[in-house]
Amino acid sequence: MPLSLHAAFVPSALQMLGTAHHLLNKTQDWCASKGCDEETILAARLIEDMLPFTYQIKSVAEHSAGAIAAVRKGLATPDLNPPPATFDALRDKLAGAKEALESIDEDEMEGWVGRDMRFEFKETRLAFSAENFLLSFAQPNLYFHASAAYAIARSQGVPIGKMDFLGRVRGERA
Repeated sequence: MPLSLHAAFVPSALQMLGTAHHLLNKTQDWCASKGCDEETILAARLIEDMLPFTYQIKSVAEHSAGAIAAVRKGLATPDLNPPPATFDALRDKLAGAKEALESIDEDEMEGWVGRDMRFEFKETRLAFSAENFLLSFAQPNLYFHASAAYAIARSQGVPIGKMDFLGRVRGERA
């Protein structure tokens, strides 16, 4: 049986949303235990020209549920609004994305296969099929931003490891 578009995208997106939520909790708990300033860790970056932790978490939501919304419209454009500025607001952003993904109908997604859509930002215009947008653009971006958030938290001293990034894996049934 071939893998559906839903099966190829949604479970992994939900897994990374869970990872981002877990990273937020671990980072906030660590910050509280160390007495650090939350604004400082939320604004932390790996390097000066890279966007901060808050942006990375926001982008996990944008490249999951935001990608689904873009396919529905046939057009993806970056959300240029500032990221949520608190742990709670970031959790709300992730919760909204999770709710949107959990409500997506598999049949609706299968109806998108072969549908034209495009990405536009400034001078960049990229044409995609819906499935190629989700699997070759949104999904890699989703993993990139989850990984960047992990790396920022780790670089600040948050005691996290590989299993914190992987989140809930989908093992085979015994």
